[in-house]
Amino acid sequence: MPVKDVKVPLSRVFSPRNEKYLNKNYIDIVMEEGIPVLCINNDSGKERQMPFKVLYDTNDNFWMQVGSWEYFFSNEDFITIKEKAAKKMADWKARIPKIAEKSDELKEPIDNAGFGSEYQAYAGMSAEEKIKCLKKDKKQLNDLLFQKTNDEAEIAKALVDTTKDAAMINHAVLEEAILLADHEAKRLTQDLVDSTQEMVRSSAQLVSENVFNNDMVNTLVEKSNGTIVQHMTRVYLNGIAFLSFYNNLVSSSSAIKKLRISFTGKYSNYYQKLLPHMRVGDINLERVFYGGMRAIPPELYFKWAVGFLIHDIGKAVAVEYHEGEGSYDRNIVIDHVKQGFKSVMTKTNYPMEAGLITGYHHEYYGNPDGYGYYRTYLQQHKKENPDARIDYCISYDLDPVMNYYALAYFPAKVLEIIDVYDSVTDPHRVYRKAMTSEEALAMMQEEFIKKEYKIDAVLFDIFAMFIREQEKRKKK
Repeated sequence: MPVKDVKVPLSRVFSPRNEKYLNKNYIDIVMEEGIPVLCINNDSGKERQMPFKVLYDTNDNFWMQVGSWEYFFSNEDFITIKEKAAKKMADWKARIPKIAEKSDELKEPIDNAGFGSEYQAYAGMSAEEKIKCLKKDKKQLNDLLFQKTNDEAEIAKALVDTTKDAAMINHAVLEEAILLADHEAKRLTQDLVDSTQEMVRSSAQLVSENVFNNDMVNTLVEKSNGTIVQHMTRVYLNGIAFLSFYNNLVSSSSAIKKLRISFTGKYSNYYQKLLPHMRVGDINLERVFYGGMRAIPPELYFKWAVGFLIHDIGKAVAVEYHEGEGSYDRNIVIDHVKQGFKSVMTKTNYPMEAGLITGYHHEYYGNPDGYGYYRTYLQQHKKENPDARIDYCISYDLDPVMNYYALAYFPAKVLEIIDVYDSVTDPHRVYRKAMTSEEALAMMQEEFIKKEYKIDAVLFDIFAMFIREQEKRKKK
């Protein structure tokens, strides 16, 4: 057989045994060069060429799936891929000295710089050591629950340390899992999923049973030198603290009644934009929240807490948070949602609730500034069902979101608010001075609700109550 007719299986090209970043380089090159895939059906003998991107976007490990089809590159294309990958690696290595000149502490791969200098220690742990660490964290949190301690400093330190451990370990394991076929990845990550969920259950319970000292938590978080892990830690802890605050509010006060009374004058015009096919008089609190506004049951609370923890698991170092400066690359920003969603949904057995939070937490009610998977699915649904209407804005449950009865998923809308708030109050903002809590709330009200409707107005007002309650505690 002539060399040019030799076919190279994709399973050989994208081998799990390759160096860590080699598979990614190969995939990038195949995309850039538009190299086609030869698809051969072993049952019928049928052959066809397909664009790699089409197959990859459908399933990012399509060549590993068991079935009738096998996938190949031509030998010539494989040689091209290897040559370009070698050149890219040589170029990357040539840049290292230049980068090192700017930093005396280049101790880790650039790809993980945002996770701090500690990250390599986590990545270097064996699978058993990672799980042992998470179980030790769970025990530490359970001991504090059992002791019913009122030591806020001890509680805050335990919450921050265990959250950081879980974020780092999840990122490290998913970096390995992303190179594997889905079924292999799920086997690899199963112990991680189980241990993380157990740890989250304990930390969420600890937060719900204690007064949350946000200042103390933030002080401890800043000791970590990884900006991404700092953000993930703050968002997770503030997220579960807010859910507890929300539950207490709607369960033990007349908050819902007050919201219902003020709804027409204060909120209805925002939701009219989302439900333009409905009469103004028919839009009320029950149309905003599918099934009515209610407390979050424990099982949902814990699943959502997991989603809050891993919401930015696909975050790249190059992503800045709502800075709006010249370094902003929208494609990189959007990619972190896609990578997080894909890795959680296809490489792990985390609950679907957690997966949807990773994929839907920047939707902004369909505003062009937002991005995520839901709007893509919704557009396709409308195309296939031109008479379909959505009569609700937010759902606590999966079915109304998955079946397009509701525009948004409750925990994702909560996370949108917390994510923006954290980004603009982050003391390590690159381009602008961090805002105070009141400055942040005022800006969000103006820019994310009044000027363009992105975050939810009702949930935002409850979040503002939560933040102001924290501020009052600081003054006592």
